[in-house]
Amino acid sequence: ITVPVADPGAWATAMNNLGIVPMGLTGQQLGFDPNLGIITPINPMMAGISLVQPHPVAAELPVIKEIIHCKSCTLFPQNPNLPPPSTRERPPGCKTVFVGGLPENATEEIIKEVFDQCGEIVAIRKSKKNFCHIRFSEEFMVDKALYLSGYRMRIGSSTDKKDSGRIHVDFAQARDDLYEWECKQRLLAREERHRRKIQEDRLRPPSPPPIMHYSEHEAALLAEKLKDDNKFSDASAVLFTWIDRGEVNRRTANHFYSMIQSANSHVRRLMNEKAQHEEEMELAKEHFKNSLLAILTQFEQITAVFTAATRQKAWDHFSKAQRKNIDIWRKQCEELRNAQSEEIMGIRREEEMEMSDEDLEENPCKKMRMEDTVLSAQTCALREENDSLRWQLDAYRNEVELLKKEQGKTYRTEEDHTQEQQLHFLQQTMQNMQQQLLRLQEELKGKELELEQAKDEQCYLEGEVLSFREKVGQISWQHMFINKPALLSVSHTGIISIFLHVHPFGANIEYLWSYIQRLDTKISAGELERLMVRLPNMFQQEFSGVGATLEKRWKFCGFETLKSV
Repeated sequence: ITVPVADPGAWATAMNNLGIVPMGLTGQQLGFDPNLGIITPINPMMAGISLVQPHPVAAELPVIKEIIHCKSCTLFPQNPNLPPPSTRERPPGCKTVFVGGLPENATEEIIKEVFDQCGEIVAIRKSKKNFCHIRFSEEFMVDKALYLSGYRMRIGSSTDKKDSGRIHVDFAQARDDLYEWECKQRLLAREERHRRKIQEDRLRPPSPPPIMHYSEHEAALLAEKLKDDNKFSDASAVLFTWIDRGEVNRRTANHFYSMIQSANSHVRRLMNEKAQHEEEMELAKEHFKNSLLAILTQFEQITAVFTAATRQKAWDHFSKAQRKNIDIWRKQCEELRNAQSEEIMGIRREEEMEMSDEDLEENPCKKMRMEDTVLSAQTCALREENDSLRWQLDAYRNEVELLKKEQGKTYRTEEDHTQEQQLHFLQQTMQNMQQQLLRLQEELKGKELELEQAKDEQCYLEGEVLSFREKVGQISWQHMFINKPALLSVSHTGIISIFLHVHPFGANIEYLWSYIQRLDTKISAGELERLMVRLPNMFQQEFSGVGATLEKRWKFCGFETLKSV
C-alpha cells in the first residue's frame, strides 16, 4: 500500500511524541521511505520486536502534537492545556476503533487516507451520523490510531462547517475481534495441553511387563528363578500374582508349597545381609568418631598456636592489622573447636544412655513388682498360645474328618494316595500339637502356682515390714523417755541431740553444759552426764588423746541404731 504523505517529518514527530519508536527485527530504527511514501508500521507488542526506551520527559512538560498534512485534508492538534481525550476499557483482542466527530463531507477515501498511516485497514463501516468503525489487521495498529484522538480535521482549505470536525478515536467492541481472540486463546491452550502431555508421557515410568498364566512349565522355570538371588524379586512378584489369582488347588498345592519353601529359604540370607550391613554401619560410626577426634586434636593444636602467638613476648612484635587478623582467626578457630567438641560429646552421651539403660539397678519392691508383671504377662501369653493351639487342633481334626469322608467315597487312585499321605502327616502333626498342648498346660499351671506363691510372699513381707517399723518406733520412744530425770524435760534431750548431731566429732561435757546453761541456768553438768549415760541408744561416750591430753567426748548415735536395725 502506497499512500503519499505531504509532510512525513510531522508524522514521524507525532509518533515520537507518543513514545512509539519503530524498530526492525535486527534492531535498526525505521523511518520514512521516500520511495514508498509511507512509514512502515511496527507492532510494539509483537514478540521478537523491541522498542527503544524513549528519552525521559519531564512530568511538567506536556507532549507537543504537531500539524499533520495529508493529501485531501489537514489535522490540527488540540489545545495542549486541555485534558487528553478519555477512552473506554480495552476489550480483549481489540482490532477495531470507533471514530466519531467526523466532518459531514468526509468520505471513506479521506478516512482511509488519514488512518492508513496507522496500518493495514481490513474494513471501514461508515455511518450517516458522522462516525465510523475501522478494523485493522493487527492489534498494535489500534494504539497508533488512538494518537489521532482530539485532532481537528479540515478537508482541503475550506472554512465551511461541514468540512471540519474534531475527531474522537476510542476502542470498539466487535464480535469478530472477540472470536479471533478466543480462537487464539484456545489454540494456545491446546498447545499447552499438548506440551504438558508430552512432558508427562516422557516422565511417566514404563509399565511393568505382563505376568504369564500358570502352567507346569512356567512353574518349573519360576522355581529355578526363586533359587537365584538376583532374580528372586521378580520371581516373588509372579508367585504372589499366581496365588492372588487363585491358581492354588489340590492338584497344584505341592508345586506351590515347594515354591513357598524356596521363598522362605531366603530369610536366612536376608538376615545375614542385615547383620553385615549393621556391622558396616558400626564400623562407619567408629571411623566417623575417630575422624572427629583427629579433627578436634588438630583444632586444639591450632588453638595452642594462636594462644602462643597472643602472649606478650610474641604479641608486641606484630603490627596492629596483624594482631586484629590473628584475634579474628583465633575466635573463629575456638568456635569451630567448640562445635566439634559438642558433637563428640553428643555422640558419647548417646552411647552412655544406651549403656545406662541396661545397668540401672532397681530397689527390691520394684523388682518384686516387675517379676509379678513378667509372670502375669507370661501367663497371658501362654493362655493365648494355648487357645491358638486348641483352635489349630480343631481345624486339623475337621480336615482329617473331611479327608476320611472323601477317602470312603472315591477309589484308590493317585489322588487317594496323596490324600493318605496328607492324612498321615496331619495325624502326626495333631499328635505333636497335643503333646505340645499338654506341656504348655503343665507350664501354665506351674507359672500360676509360682505367681500365687510370689503374691503370698509379697503380702507376708509387707506385713513384716509394717510390724517391724511399728516396733522400731516404739523402742525408740521407750528409750527416749524411760528413766528420764524429773528435773530434765523432753526439750533438753532434743537440744542435746541436735547439738551433738551438729558436732559429728563429738563434744566434751563442759562445752555441752556451757551451751545448755544459756537456755536453762538451773541445769548442772552432772545431771547432763547422768542423762546421757541412761540413754546409751542415743548418746555414746568416746575417749581421745593419750596421757595428759586424754579427753572424754560425747557423740549422738541415735540414727546409727536405726540403720543397724
